[in-house]
Amino acid sequence: MISTNFQHGIIIVGAGLAGLRAAVECAENTDVAIVSKVLPTRSHSGAAQGGVTAAIGNEEEDRWEWHMFDTVKGSDYLADQDAVEIMVRDAPRVIYELEHMGVPFSRNGDGRIAQRYFGGHTRDYGKKPVKRACHASDRTGRVVLDTLYDQCLRHKVKFYPEHYVLSLVHEDGRYVGVVTYDLSSGDINLLAAGALLLATGGCGRIFKTTSNGFASTGDGLNLAHMAGLPLMDMEFIQFHPTGLYPLGILVSEAARGEGGILRNSLGERFMERYAPTVKDLAARDVVSRAILTEVQQGRGFEGGYVHLDLTHLGEEKILEKLWEITSFVRIYLGIDPVHEPIPVYPTCHYIMGGIPTDTEGRVLRDESGTIAKGLYAAGECACVSVHGANRLGCNSLLDTLVFGRRAGLAMKEDIAKIEHHPISDEPLEKAKELIGSLFDNKGPEKIDIIRRNMQSLMMDHCSLFRSEDSLGTGLEEIRLLKKRLKNIEIVNKGRYFNYELMEAIELGHQLDLAEVMLLSAFRRQESRGAHFREDYPARDDNNFLKHTLIFPGREVRYKPVAVTRFRPEARVY
Repeated sequence: MISTNFQHGIIIVGAGLAGLRAAVECAENTDVAIVSKVLPTRSHSGAAQGGVTAAIGNEEEDRWEWHMFDTVKGSDYLADQDAVEIMVRDAPRVIYELEHMGVPFSRNGDGRIAQRYFGGHTRDYGKKPVKRACHASDRTGRVVLDTLYDQCLRHKVKFYPEHYVLSLVHEDGRYVGVVTYDLSSGDINLLAAGALLLATGGCGRIFKTTSNGFASTGDGLNLAHMAGLPLMDMEFIQFHPTGLYPLGILVSEAARGEGGILRNSLGERFMERYAPTVKDLAARDVVSRAILTEVQQGRGFEGGYVHLDLTHLGEEKILEKLWEITSFVRIYLGIDPVHEPIPVYPTCHYIMGGIPTDTEGRVLRDESGTIAKGLYAAGECACVSVHGANRLGCNSLLDTLVFGRRAGLAMKEDIAKIEHHPISDEPLEKAKELIGSLFDNKGPEKIDIIRRNMQSLMMDHCSLFRSEDSLGTGLEEIRLLKKRLKNIEIVNKGRYFNYELMEAIELGHQLDLAEVMLLSAFRRQESRGAHFREDYPARDDNNFLKHTLIFPGREVRYKPVAVTRFRPEARVY
């Protein structure tokens, strides 16, 4: 096992949209390196289908104020409104910037960037749906990812592909680098930098049914937590209403944006009961709970699912606007959505919480806003918070692009003010000890069995419906799994591409995050957005209009929500 030191101006962990956009912003004048545990173009951002939200008004009148209202209302009023305003006002610039970089957006009949309906997007402060989602067919994430990757190559950004981050390095009151495990060689590397950005995405693989790729294990979130930092609002976990049943593969909201209809086993368009105004285009938490309610009340199909019906749209529109979705359904289920409805059920999709940051991406150490010097976060692993208790569709890509850029600008300014100093080899030695101890373990437990138990447990106790008893049971069981993890044995002692070793470390991160999620949900005694407590079914603004912060050692604190333009009111769809 060889160890090596490298020095860069800025290190970005994660090659999704947030990481790539930050790199593009600061690469022209700075030595930038991107560390990714997968090949960069395999980052999970490429799976995003629906689009990027922006009130550019190409199809009908739209305003950023309406976009802000929808985002705040969709968040169940937990989003910080100062951050939301920054995001929605910057959205049109983001779209035109992407267009100039080369993103091939779909076009309308006038040749302008096309827009379509998406859940929760309205005009006149909720009066009727509006076309706001800018898209490239149903492959938006893919084409934006490829375009930004090309821009990084153009700016000669250094990539460390298939490098797994083992720890963050903190010296003299500042975060100064990362220790990585090179999958291709088995080497341990110390990468030093003047500033460090975490853009590692979410952790949906904690759940059994999820739209997330296998790499979405929450490493960046827990690395920050292990380094002494809090995690914020981790109880808010979005289940997308339409995952392919029973696989969980995402059927984008674009399908409903183009006119798809949800139907129960009686053929009813049941969303008329739950959201009479916007129907199938209500916020995701509303639609997900409606589907589960239909199933629980006996109006689902045998096996427990409902239908998403596209058949009335016609073959030409389906293949033009929803080609990728159509191919997924044909490949994985053997169903042709041109002629048959698609079986769907909610699937774990997005984590609204994460590493707390300010609007420049600087990581915050506590509820008072103390800055963690040298450390930044952006994208799904960060919590600005612009999504609050529930994220609107297409706001995730916008979040990555707006705050990835802002983090890039802030890091560029930050490193111009500091001097680089050599750092000690102690982090390398600790990483070697960690890997050595894992190889030396000879317990009876198996990684896959513990992981499957965790995923089933989280589906049972921390998904769409929760209660004090269930969450308490989940906490006890997760803590038992954490003890069992200490008794695993890694059979593969090989040096090259040792995925068993990586999975063992990932599972440790997942179990820690699962405990944080369960504890956060246990302590929030209300229902808000994606967090629904059957024993506390009402939203409680008097006691819980605040963000949850979980510190290492499982200390729970809170901080207020920034309310500027829109006071909390009942969510009516």
